[in-house]
Amino acid sequence: PQMKRSKEQRQLTTSLSKGDEVVINGGLAGRVTDVGEVYLTSEVAENVQVKVQKAPVRSGLPKGTLKNL
Repeated sequence: PQMKRSKEQRQLTTSLSKGDEVVINGGLAGRVTDVGEVYLTSEVAENVQVKVQKAPVRSGLPKGTLKNL
């Protein structure tokens, strides 16, 4: 089970692209605006961007989820 979770996490972090909506550990939700090799930039509010490591990304959200929050 642990190997399966780590494989899914690796797939999630490698497949991230601009425009994806994600939740980062700690509950911070945002839209990906830039993806680097180790870091990504996420817009969490209008004109508010945070740069975080890819590893703490917990899950992807369906498109349009952030509009409903």
